[in-house]
Amino acid sequence: MIRQQRQTYTDEELYALLHPWVRAWFQKTFRTFSPPQRYALPLIARRENCLVSAPTGSGKTLTAFLTIISELVGLAERGELENKVYCVYVSPLRALGNDIERNLHEPLRGVREIAQRDLGIRVAVRTGDTPASRKQRMRERAPHILITTPESLAIALASKGFQERFRGVEWVVVDEVHALAENKRGVHLSLTLERLNEITAFTRIGLSATISPLDEVARFLFGRRYGRVLAEMADGEDPWRPGWIVDARFDKKLDLKVLSPVDDFIETPAETIQSKLYELLGRLIDEHRTTLIFTNTRSGTERVVHFLKARYPQYAEVIGAHHGSLSKEVRLEIERRLKAGELKVVVSSTSLELGIDIGYVDLVILLGSPKSVTRALQRVGRSGHKLHDTIRGRLVVTDRDDLVECSAMLKGAVERKLDRVHIPTNCLDVLAQQIFGIVLDRPYAVEDLYELVTRSYCYRDLPWTDFEKVLEYLAGEYASLEDRRVYAKIYYDREKGVIGKRGRLARMLYLTNVGTIPDEAQVVVKCGGKRIGTIEEAFLEMLRKGDIFVLGGETYRFKHSRGMTAHVEPAHGQTPTVPSWFSEMLPLSFDVALEIQIFREKLAQMFEAGRPADEIKRFIREYLYIDEKGAEALHRYFWEQHRYAEIPHRRKILIEFYQEELEPGRWRGPVKTWVIFHTLFGRRVNDALSRALAWLISRQEDRDVEVGITDHGFYLAYEGRVRVLRAFDLLKDRDLRAVLRDALSDTEILRRRFRHCATRGLMILKRYKGHRKSVGSQQMKAAILQHAVEALDPEFPILKEAYREVMEDAMDVAGAERILDEIKRGEIEIVGRVMPHPSPFAFHIVMQGRSDLIKYEDRQAFLQRMYRQLLERLEPAGSGSERP
Repeated sequence: MIRQQRQTYTDEELYALLHPWVRAWFQKTFRTFSPPQRYALPLIARRENCLVSAPTGSGKTLTAFLTIISELVGLAERGELENKVYCVYVSPLRALGNDIERNLHEPLRGVREIAQRDLGIRVAVRTGDTPASRKQRMRERAPHILITTPESLAIALASKGFQERFRGVEWVVVDEVHALAENKRGVHLSLTLERLNEITAFTRIGLSATISPLDEVARFLFGRRYGRVLAEMADGEDPWRPGWIVDARFDKKLDLKVLSPVDDFIETPAETIQSKLYELLGRLIDEHRTTLIFTNTRSGTERVVHFLKARYPQYAEVIGAHHGSLSKEVRLEIERRLKAGELKVVVSSTSLELGIDIGYVDLVILLGSPKSVTRALQRVGRSGHKLHDTIRGRLVVTDRDDLVECSAMLKGAVERKLDRVHIPTNCLDVLAQQIFGIVLDRPYAVEDLYELVTRSYCYRDLPWTDFEKVLEYLAGEYASLEDRRVYAKIYYDREKGVIGKRGRLARMLYLTNVGTIPDEAQVVVKCGGKRIGTIEEAFLEMLRKGDIFVLGGETYRFKHSRGMTAHVEPAHGQTPTVPSWFSEMLPLSFDVALEIQIFREKLAQMFEAGRPADEIKRFIREYLYIDEKGAEALHRYFWEQHRYAEIPHRRKILIEFYQEELEPGRWRGPVKTWVIFHTLFGRRVNDALSRALAWLISRQEDRDVEVGITDHGFYLAYEGRVRVLRAFDLLKDRDLRAVLRDALSDTEILRRRFRHCATRGLMILKRYKGHRKSVGSQQMKAAILQHAVEALDPEFPILKEAYREVMEDAMDVAGAERILDEIKRGEIEIVGRVMPHPSPFAFHIVMQGRSDLIKYEDRQAFLQRMYRQLLERLEPAGSGSERP
C-alpha cells in the first residue's frame, strides 16, 4: 500500500535517529529540521520506500542523505565499511550530480572534524564524462555513495568487474523525478531499477519538485512486488511495493502575480508595448537583488538579453544568458557567477528549470505563459532558495491569450490544482535495449523475464504478444532484415522457454549503444540544388508536405527530405503555416486548457444572461485572483468575442468560416477560405485532430489543405470548395488511432521518430568497433529499414513504437479521443458560423504563420486593422453587453 505521511516528528525524536557525530554536525550547521525532513527521516531510517515532493531550497537532498550518512558513519566508526556501493544517487543532469558530490563532502568533512578521524567514506561520480582510469579505480575501491545518471547506471550494471559492487546496495536515491517520469529516460530507469532489484533488495527514495498526481509518480518510482501474471493471480491483493508519499509541495509561502506592461494589447502601438515591457522588467530588476527570467525559447532568451543590455547599460556586465545552444563552458561560467552573486540578472529558456545549485535568487519572472501550472511552480520555485524564504514569481504577459493562460495558471497555483504528468508506457524500443542488457550475464527463462519487466510501472500492462514480438526481433526471426545488416542479438529457445545473448561482441555492442537520448544535427535546406541555410531537426519533423516557412527572410514551401537535407521550393507571397520558433514552444497542458474552457463557459453564461459589466469584472478578479487591470482587459476581450460571434467553451466548439481575397480589387479574383476550429485543448490534442481531419479531406476531396495549429485551436485554409464539416462528421465516427496511423505513414515526424526508436532498439548501432555513425547515415539507414519493415510486418515492434511515440508522446491522442467521444455523445455542441472577418479569439490562430513574415511593428498594425474592422460591426448594447 502507498500511503501519505501526515505525522511529523519532534527535534528530539529526529536527533535520536542520528549518529552522535552526525547529530553534532547538524546542530552546529542548522537551526532546526525542514518540513520534508520532519516527515521523511523516520521513514528512510526504517528502510521504507519514500517519495518526497517539495520546492527547491526545502532540504530535499539532505532529507534523503542524512540517515544514510548516519548509518555509514556508524559502520565507519565500528570498522565495518565494506568495499561495495551502499547508496546509488541517480540524477538526470551530470552537472547536478557534480553539485551533489560537492554538497555531500560538506557534511562528511564536518563529521570528520567532529570525530577527529578519517572515516574513509568514499563518494564518487560516474557519468559519461568520467575518465576510464577513474572508473578502473572505482572497480578496485568502490565508492560507498555512487552518483550517476540513468544511462551510466545501466552501463555500470552491465560492466564486468563493477556489477559485483552493486550486490550490497541498500538505498537508491532518484533526484528530479519529475524530469525523468515524463520521458523515455524515466522508462529506461524504471527497468534498470528492476534489474538492480534482481541483484539486491534496496530502499527507493525519490526527490521531486512540484508534480502531480503523487500516487501515480510513487508507483512509477516504487514499481510492483510482482509482475503482470502474478498480479492477476493475487486475487485482489495490492501488487505495488509499499511506500510513503511526503507532500511538502506547498509548505513555502507563495507570492505570485500576473503583470501586464500595458492596459490594451491591441490599440497600443508596438513600440510602446516593447518600451513598457522593458520598463516593467527594469523596475522589477531594480527592486530585487538577483532576478532569474524564464522565456520559452532560446531566441527569446537572446532577444531579452540584448534589449536589457541596450536599455540598461549599467547592468550590461551583470546580465547573462543560459540556454541549451550555448557551450557547456559558457553555461558553467554563468552558473558559477550566479551562485557567487556576481550576476544581477540571468535569462534562461528551460535549461535552469532543474535543481542545479545557482545560489540565492529572490525573484523569478516568467516572460510569457509557461504553459502549465506545474512548470510555473517549478520555475518560480527557483526563488527563495532558503528554507523559510517566500517563493516570489511574476508572470509577465505579452498578449491577450497570454493573459488568459497565465491567469488560469495563477488560479491553479493558488488553489493547488496541478497538471497531471504524462508517463510513457509500453515503449518497445527501450524494452528491446534493456532485454539485451539483462541477458548479457546469464540465460533467462522467458516467463521470469516477463515478470521482471512487468514489475515496472511503465510496463505493467504490457501485452504478451508485444513482449514476444520484441524477443522475435532480437532473436533474428525476421530473417530478411539480415540483408540490411540487422542481425540477431539473442537466441530464443522456444522449447525450453529460455533466451540468452548471442555473439562475442554482445557486451561491447550494448555498452556503446546504451541510452534513450537521440543524436541530433542541423538539417541543410536546399532549393533547386542550392544550399540556402539550415534548420533544426525538431523543426523539420513538424513540417508536412506543402508547409510554408521563412528562412533568411524568404518564404519556402517544403517538398520532402532525404537524410539530413530538406528540399524546398520558393513560395513568394505565400503566408507561412509554421513559425520558425514552433518546435521550441512548449505545448499548453490539457488540464490548464480545460480550466480555461470552464472559465470561458462561466463568462459566456454571464454575458448571455445580461449581467452588469461591474459584476462580471468582479467575478473575473475573484475567480482568477488577478488585479483590476487584468480583469478589465479580460472583460473587454471576452465581451468583444461575445458580441461579434459567440464564446466557445468546454461544451461548445465554434467553427468559423471566412474568406480572404487574394487579389483585392479584382472582379471575381481568387479567394482563400479559412476554417478556424476553436478547440482550446492544447497543441498536442490539436495536432492529432488537425492531422486526422486534413488526411480525411485529402482522401475525400483528392486535394491537400493548408493547416496551422496553436494551443487555442487550428485552422484549415484552401482555395475553391472543400466539404470540411462533412469530413469532421466522418472523423467523429472513425477510429482516430487508425486514421492517424494512415495520416502519419509518410510524414517527417514518423521518419525521424522511427530513427530514434531504431537506435534505442539497437536496429541501428550509433557506435560500432570504435566508429560513430553520423546522424545523416543513421537517418538514411532508418529510411531503408522503415520501408523494409512496413512491407514485412505492420506490427513490427520498432515501427509500432514509432507510431505510439508520435501519437501518445508528441501528440495527445487520448485527449483527442476524449473530445471526439464527448462530441459523439452530444456533450460538446458544434457551432458553425460564416464571418466577414476573424473573431477576436481567432486573431492569434490566424496570425501565427505571419509572425515570421512581418516585423513585430507591422504585425501589430495588421492586428489593429483586423480589430478596427471587427469593431465597426459590433452593435452597441446595454448591461453586461455594454462596451467596456
